[in-house]
Amino acid sequence: MFAVQFRRDWLSLMRARDEAVNPLVFLFLAVTLFAIAFGGEPGRLARLAPAIIWVLVLLANLLSLEALFRRDFEDGTLEQLLLLAEPPFAAVLGKVAVQWCVSGAAMTILAPAAALLLNMPIAALPALMLGLLLGTPALSLIGAVGAALTVGLRSGGVLLALLLLPLYLPVLVFGVSAVLDRMAGVGTTAQFYWLAAISVAALTLAPFAATAALRISVEQS
Repeated sequence: MFAVQFRRDWLSLMRARDEAVNPLVFLFLAVTLFAIAFGGEPGRLARLAPAIIWVLVLLANLLSLEALFRRDFEDGTLEQLLLLAEPPFAAVLGKVAVQWCVSGAAMTILAPAAALLLNMPIAALPALMLGLLLGTPALSLIGAVGAALTVGLRSGGVLLALLLLPLYLPVLVFGVSAVLDRMAGVGTTAQFYWLAAISVAALTLAPFAATAALRISVEQS
Protein backbone atom coordinates (compact mmCIF):
# COMPACT_ATOMS: atom_id res chain seq x y z
CA MET A 1 0.00 0.00 0.00
CA PHE A 2 2.86 2.37 0.82
CA ALA A 3 4.53 1.73 -2.55
CA VAL A 4 1.28 2.08 -4.51
CA GLN A 5 0.38 5.37 -2.85
CA PHE A 6 3.93 6.69 -3.19
CA ARG A 7 3.96 5.93 -6.92
CA ARG A 8 0.51 7.46 -7.47
CA ASP A 9 1.36 10.69 -5.66
CA TRP A 10 4.78 10.94 -7.28
CA LEU A 11 3.30 10.67 -10.79
CA SER A 12 0.57 13.16 -9.87
CA LEU A 13 3.16 15.61 -8.58
CA MET A 14 5.26 15.28 -11.72
CA ARG A 15 2.22 16.35 -13.75
CA ALA A 16 1.82 19.44 -11.55
CA ARG A 17 5.46 20.36 -11.08
CA ASP A 18 4.70 23.88 -9.91
CA GLU A 19 3.62 22.43 -6.55
CA ALA A 20 7.07 20.86 -6.14
CA VAL A 21 9.04 23.81 -7.48
CA ASN A 22 7.28 26.65 -5.64
CA PRO A 23 8.75 25.91 -2.17
CA LEU A 24 12.26 25.69 -3.64
CA VAL A 25 11.79 28.94 -5.55
CA PHE A 26 10.55 30.60 -2.36
CA LEU A 27 13.62 29.34 -0.47
CA PHE A 28 16.12 30.76 -2.94
CA LEU A 29 14.30 34.04 -3.49
CA ALA A 30 14.19 34.62 0.26
CA VAL A 31 17.86 33.63 0.67
CA THR A 32 18.82 36.03 -2.11
CA LEU A 33 16.92 38.86 -0.44
CA PHE A 34 18.73 38.23 2.85
CA ALA A 35 22.07 38.12 1.04
CA ILE A 36 21.34 41.46 -0.61
CA ALA A 37 20.08 43.03 2.62
CA PHE A 38 23.20 42.04 4.58
CA GLY A 39 25.61 42.38 1.68
CA GLY A 40 27.70 45.01 3.46
CA GLU A 41 28.02 42.91 6.65
CA PRO A 42 29.28 39.45 5.61
CA GLY A 43 30.39 38.55 9.15
CA ARG A 44 26.95 39.23 10.63
CA LEU A 45 25.27 37.43 7.73
CA ALA A 46 27.42 34.33 8.36
CA ARG A 47 26.39 34.25 12.03
CA LEU A 48 22.71 34.54 11.11
CA ALA A 49 22.87 32.12 8.17
CA PRO A 50 21.96 28.89 10.06
CA ALA A 51 18.84 30.47 11.60
CA ILE A 52 17.85 32.07 8.27
CA ILE A 53 18.13 28.80 6.35
CA TRP A 54 16.28 26.73 8.95
CA VAL A 55 13.44 29.25 9.26
CA LEU A 56 13.08 29.44 5.47
CA VAL A 57 13.11 25.64 5.17
CA LEU A 58 10.38 25.51 7.81
CA LEU A 59 8.25 28.09 5.96
CA ALA A 60 8.83 26.44 2.58
CA ASN A 61 7.72 23.14 4.10
CA LEU A 62 4.50 24.80 5.29
CA LEU A 63 3.84 25.98 1.71
CA SER A 64 3.88 22.42 0.41
CA LEU A 65 1.84 20.95 3.28
CA GLU A 66 -1.41 22.74 2.56
CA ALA A 67 -1.86 20.79 -0.69
CA LEU A 68 -0.85 17.43 0.82
CA PHE A 69 -4.40 16.07 1.15
CA ARG A 70 -6.38 18.89 -0.49
CA ARG A 71 -6.77 17.51 -4.01
CA ASP A 72 -7.77 14.03 -2.84
CA PHE A 73 -10.22 15.55 -0.35
CA GLU A 74 -11.93 17.67 -3.01
CA ASP A 75 -12.38 14.90 -5.58
CA GLY A 76 -13.49 12.25 -3.07
CA THR A 77 -10.39 10.08 -3.44
CA LEU A 78 -9.45 10.63 0.19
CA GLU A 79 -12.70 9.13 1.46
CA GLN A 80 -12.20 6.03 -0.69
CA LEU A 81 -8.61 5.79 0.49
CA LEU A 82 -9.66 5.74 4.13
CA LEU A 83 -12.38 3.18 3.45
CA LEU A 84 -10.50 0.78 1.18
CA ALA A 85 -6.80 1.11 1.97
CA GLU A 86 -5.40 -1.63 4.19
CA PRO A 87 -3.78 -0.43 6.33
CA PRO A 88 -4.76 3.22 5.78
CA PHE A 89 -1.81 4.64 7.72
CA ALA A 90 0.56 3.09 5.16
CA ALA A 91 -1.13 5.07 2.38
CA VAL A 92 -0.90 8.26 4.45
CA LEU A 93 2.78 7.55 5.06
CA GLY A 94 3.28 7.14 1.31
CA LYS A 95 1.80 10.59 0.69
CA VAL A 96 4.02 12.11 3.38
CA ALA A 97 7.09 10.41 1.89
CA VAL A 98 6.44 12.05 -1.48
CA GLN A 99 6.00 15.43 0.20
CA TRP A 100 9.30 14.99 2.04
CA CYS A 101 11.15 13.99 -1.14
CA VAL A 102 10.19 17.22 -2.91
CA SER A 103 10.61 19.45 0.13
CA GLY A 104 12.90 18.19 2.89
CA ALA A 105 15.17 16.01 0.75
CA ALA A 106 15.37 18.53 -2.08
CA MET A 107 16.14 21.37 0.33
CA THR A 108 18.83 19.28 2.02
CA ILE A 109 20.54 18.76 -1.33
CA LEU A 110 20.27 22.44 -2.28
CA ALA A 111 21.14 23.78 1.18
CA PRO A 112 24.90 24.19 0.47
CA ALA A 113 24.16 26.60 -2.37
CA ALA A 114 21.86 28.63 -0.13
CA ALA A 115 24.45 28.57 2.67
CA LEU A 116 27.22 29.85 0.40
CA LEU A 117 24.97 32.71 -0.70
CA LEU A 118 24.72 33.64 2.98
CA ASN A 119 28.50 33.48 3.48
CA MET A 120 28.35 30.44 5.79
CA PRO A 121 31.74 28.77 6.37
CA ILE A 122 32.28 25.69 4.22
CA ALA A 123 33.28 23.69 7.31
CA ALA A 124 29.74 24.08 8.69
CA LEU A 125 27.98 22.73 5.58
CA PRO A 126 28.09 19.03 6.64
CA ALA A 127 26.41 19.92 9.95
CA LEU A 128 23.75 21.90 8.11
CA MET A 129 23.01 19.09 5.67
CA LEU A 130 23.00 16.36 8.32
CA GLY A 131 20.73 18.43 10.54
CA LEU A 132 18.29 18.97 7.67
CA LEU A 133 18.42 15.30 6.72
CA LEU A 134 17.56 14.27 10.27
CA GLY A 135 15.12 17.07 11.09
CA THR A 136 13.02 17.59 7.96
CA PRO A 137 11.25 14.19 8.21
CA ALA A 138 9.83 15.37 11.53
CA LEU A 139 8.63 18.59 9.87
CA SER A 140 6.79 16.61 7.18
CA LEU A 141 5.33 14.04 9.56
CA ILE A 142 4.15 16.54 12.17
CA GLY A 143 2.93 18.79 9.38
CA ALA A 144 0.84 15.95 7.94
CA VAL A 145 -1.17 15.82 11.15
CA GLY A 146 -1.87 19.55 10.93
CA ALA A 147 -2.71 19.29 7.23
CA ALA A 148 -5.14 16.45 7.99
CA LEU A 149 -6.89 18.50 10.68
CA THR A 150 -7.33 21.54 8.41
CA VAL A 151 -7.98 19.85 5.06
CA GLY A 152 -11.72 20.52 5.25
CA LEU A 153 -11.35 24.24 5.94
CA ARG A 154 -11.44 26.79 3.15
CA SER A 155 -8.84 29.07 4.73
CA GLY A 156 -6.80 26.44 6.50
CA GLY A 157 -3.38 27.88 5.64
CA VAL A 158 -3.23 30.38 8.50
CA LEU A 159 -4.64 27.89 11.00
CA LEU A 160 -2.15 25.28 9.77
CA ALA A 161 0.74 27.65 10.47
CA LEU A 162 -0.60 28.50 13.93
CA LEU A 163 -0.94 24.80 14.78
CA LEU A 164 2.45 23.72 13.52
CA LEU A 165 4.88 26.51 14.32
CA PRO A 166 4.97 25.79 18.09
CA LEU A 167 5.51 22.08 17.35
CA TYR A 168 8.34 22.87 14.95
CA LEU A 169 10.32 24.86 17.52
CA PRO A 170 12.34 21.92 18.97
CA VAL A 171 13.50 20.90 15.49
CA LEU A 172 14.39 24.50 14.69
CA VAL A 173 16.33 24.98 17.94
CA PHE A 174 18.38 21.79 17.64
CA GLY A 175 19.01 22.28 13.92
CA VAL A 176 20.29 25.84 14.30
CA SER A 177 22.25 24.95 17.44
CA ALA A 178 24.10 22.13 15.65
CA VAL A 179 25.36 24.45 12.91
CA LEU A 180 26.30 27.25 15.31
CA ASP A 181 28.22 24.83 17.53
CA ARG A 182 30.06 23.42 14.53
CA MET A 183 31.01 26.96 13.50
CA ALA A 184 32.27 27.55 17.05
CA GLY A 185 34.24 24.29 17.08
CA VAL A 186 32.00 22.63 19.68
CA GLY A 187 30.70 19.06 19.49
CA THR A 188 27.30 18.60 17.83
CA THR A 189 26.51 14.94 18.54
CA ALA A 190 23.77 15.69 21.07
CA GLN A 191 21.82 17.91 18.67
CA PHE A 192 21.89 15.27 15.94
CA TYR A 193 20.70 12.59 18.36
CA TRP A 194 17.82 14.82 19.42
CA LEU A 195 16.83 15.54 15.81
CA ALA A 196 16.92 11.84 15.00
CA ALA A 197 14.87 11.03 18.12
CA ILE A 198 12.21 13.59 17.22
CA SER A 199 11.95 12.22 13.68
CA VAL A 200 11.69 8.63 14.90
CA ALA A 201 9.00 9.59 17.41
CA ALA A 202 7.12 11.44 14.67
CA LEU A 203 7.42 8.44 12.34
CA THR A 204 5.99 6.22 15.05
CA LEU A 205 3.01 8.39 15.97
CA ALA A 206 2.21 10.83 13.16
CA PRO A 207 0.83 8.40 10.50
CA PHE A 208 -1.77 7.10 12.95
CA ALA A 209 -2.63 10.60 14.19
CA ALA A 210 -2.93 11.90 10.62
CA THR A 211 -5.20 8.99 9.65
CA ALA A 212 -7.49 9.67 12.62
CA ALA A 213 -7.54 13.40 11.80
CA LEU A 214 -8.44 12.65 8.18
CA ARG A 215 -11.36 10.48 9.28
CA ILE A 216 -12.65 13.33 11.43
CA SER A 217 -12.27 15.84 8.56
CA VAL A 218 -14.04 13.55 6.09
CA GLU A 219 -16.91 12.82 8.50
CA GLN A 220 -17.45 16.53 9.18
CA SER A 221 -17.36 17.58 5.52
